[in-house]
Amino acid sequence: MIIESIELKNYRNYDTLHIQFSPKTNILYGNNAQGKTNLLEAIYVCCTTKSHKGSKDREMIQFQEEESHIKLHLCKDHVPYRIDMHLKKNKAKGIAINGIPIRKASELFGIINVVFFSPEDLNLIKNGPSERRKFVDLELCQLNKLYVHSLVSYNRILMQRNRLLKDLAFKPEYEETLDVWDLQLAQYGREIIQYRERFISQLNSIIGEIHRKLSGNRENLSIVYDPCSLPDRLEEEIRRSRLSDMKQKTSLIGPHRDDIGFYMDGIDIRRFGSQGQQRTAALSLKLAEIELVKKLVKDYPVLLLDDVLSELDGERQNHLLSAIDQIQTMITCTGLEDFVNNRFPIDRLFKVVDGVVIQEN
Repeated sequence: MIIESIELKNYRNYDTLHIQFSPKTNILYGNNAQGKTNLLEAIYVCCTTKSHKGSKDREMIQFQEEESHIKLHLCKDHVPYRIDMHLKKNKAKGIAINGIPIRKASELFGIINVVFFSPEDLNLIKNGPSERRKFVDLELCQLNKLYVHSLVSYNRILMQRNRLLKDLAFKPEYEETLDVWDLQLAQYGREIIQYRERFISQLNSIIGEIHRKLSGNRENLSIVYDPCSLPDRLEEEIRRSRLSDMKQKTSLIGPHRDDIGFYMDGIDIRRFGSQGQQRTAALSLKLAEIELVKKLVKDYPVLLLDDVLSELDGERQNHLLSAIDQIQTMITCTGLEDFVNNRFPIDRLFKVVDGVVIQEN
């Protein structure tokens, strides 16, 4: 799968933009706050419907404008696709594939897979559980449309149940309606847990070997899914937690409270690992993500590296660069010194200055 070009209109600090990408390595360089990350974000939004930063649609639309447009041309299995994304300040976004509007975002998933890697991802291990759940959800949504349906349904029911828990202080007679929400929460929650279990198991089968190479065969890394509840006990535990839920006015049991454990030779590095161990494990996780996509969809994803090389030492840079040899990659950086020093092949070079992109080769 290859992204051939992108067009932007009124997106972040871009008035208009149209650039063609190389199917191999694309370098976007320039000073900070010029729009490099915005360009990678636009690619990610067009492939997944969501910003990697969690930004809302209206935040991505240029100031004083009501709408923004992203158009992505890509090729998968020698078949051309055009994805049109129409962001609106006060309405739901519009999405079209090859000129045909789609009603559900899930219809977009599976056309192209992207992996986004930013300096913030290096802190994935030491950050809170919500960051690790976000990682799992973003990747699984690209790989499994059934997971998208389960997750969307679960989040909708969770929001309605939490609203009811808050309303019970004023309308206690509504408590009996919790039974209906509990059944649905357990139904979709079980599906999410089962999909996540399988995904983490698949990642775990890949990450060990990758991490051994990164650590010079000194460390063994494994990842473990840590669910809030087992799927066959979820409905019972939701019911048992009802009084606590009513007191705290929120749902305390379910996959929205899951986590992932990272263990180095049996030691939980979320709590006891050094910063170096945590960052190396995060890098291993991203490389395993790339390999898992290749294994499941029989093709490499497009890799978006947002100024992450400057956060890695020379040895880890070399491991990352050698791992992406066959992948279309978009790399942002402030300068070219690292690539010159490592004799990194630059297939297409762009300079980004205040929302203007200039191709230099």
